[in-house]
Amino acid sequence: MDLHMESMASSIGVSIPVLRFLLCFVATIPVSFVHRVIPGRLGKHVYAALSGAVLSYLSFGFSSNLHFLVPMLLGYGSMVLFRSHCGIMTFALGFGYLIGCHVHYMSGDAWKEGGIDATGALMVLTLKVISCAMNYNDGLLKEEDLRESQKKNRLIKLPSLIEYFGYCLCCASHFAGPVYEMKDYLDWTERKGIWARTEKGPSPSPYWATVRAVMQAAICMGIYLYLVPYYPLSRFTDSVYQEWGFWKRLSYQYMSGFTARWKYYFIWSISEASIIISGLGFSGWAPTDPPKPRWDRAKNVDILGVEFAKSAAELPLVWNIQVSTWLRHYVYDRLVPKGKKAGFVQLLATQTTSAVWHGLYPGYIIFFIQSALMIAGSKVIYRWQQATPPTKSFIKKIFVFMNFAYTVLVLNYSCVGFMVLSLHETISAYGSVYYIGTIVPILFFLLGYIIKPTRSARSSKARKDL
Repeated sequence: MDLHMESMASSIGVSIPVLRFLLCFVATIPVSFVHRVIPGRLGKHVYAALSGAVLSYLSFGFSSNLHFLVPMLLGYGSMVLFRSHCGIMTFALGFGYLIGCHVHYMSGDAWKEGGIDATGALMVLTLKVISCAMNYNDGLLKEEDLRESQKKNRLIKLPSLIEYFGYCLCCASHFAGPVYEMKDYLDWTERKGIWARTEKGPSPSPYWATVRAVMQAAICMGIYLYLVPYYPLSRFTDSVYQEWGFWKRLSYQYMSGFTARWKYYFIWSISEASIIISGLGFSGWAPTDPPKPRWDRAKNVDILGVEFAKSAAELPLVWNIQVSTWLRHYVYDRLVPKGKKAGFVQLLATQTTSAVWHGLYPGYIIFFIQSALMIAGSKVIYRWQQATPPTKSFIKKIFVFMNFAYTVLVLNYSCVGFMVLSLHETISAYGSVYYIGTIVPILFFLLGYIIKPTRSARSSKARKDL
């Protein structure tokens, strides 16, 4: 068996631990399908918890489940004993334990060298545990004090321990997301809400949407395996790279980022297939004739939306969508004082939280600070575009193209830090193109305070929006 796995691993250019993870990861699709036929609510919760624990054991070993138990029990204990403060307590304890694991395992180095551990799954679990505690905490608040997302997701009643374990370890999203809410998990398991059986007809069929997601995953993996030999990350420290001219180095950074993204597209497409086949991915009926089922709950990336984003501010809406939604609901929105608008401080705090969640590597920290600058600069260009009168359509189109070119430049420059991780390699790669992806966002950010849309242009746009 080991010889067979070794030959399979070498044929696709990965290590045996990574191959073992990939096999278990793909197995989440049939395992999630079986969930559909498990009888009874209790049976479904037990199956969700056990299937996730077994696949974790097969992927990462017995210690992985012990690691998962720590934040799960800390979160549940805080809900039982300290409900009025369980949200902030679980946030601090969950992130604290995750940071400790990041420091202990230094998973980024292992991933770069072809290894893998349970830290990635622990990252997803941490977000689930925190959101569950915060929603239970919100159940104590008055409805008029809550945002719409809080009203929708708050928990009045404490979930039972088996419901909680099923939610945390449900294999369809346990390895790589997407993150979803405890209330949605309970409604799906109990066939309530949009999952309730009606007299209108049979439940929506997930099979074609699952096939589409699997086909997308296969295409993404094929593109990644084709491109990665031509654009290895090791090239950034190669003397040949330093001998290239500015434009060739800049284009190599673009292609490296472009290549790396297909790996994530593959991972999220498999997760999407698993969530859809289980039925949890269903998000309602599209207003068409006849109505068609939507499976947006499982969607974690819009590939074309990322590659052709017209603005950097659009990227959180199309990349790692469910984590971006989590950050907006549980960090960004909650940092905004009541009656005030969010600003750069909230954006920077949210991006820093995302950086720490990924790990304490300098490359992560730099990337997410960069991304805050990138989004802020893009918003400046967008404000100029919106303030341009409709009669000057050519100038408006120039701003649209400027924002697109800006996003392509800064995104692929910034993501080098996310890929290489170390401070030396990140600074070296940024310096090789004269820090253009840092200087340009800062310039636009500062220009936003100098060149402001006229009051008449802004009020005209506001009236038009109304």
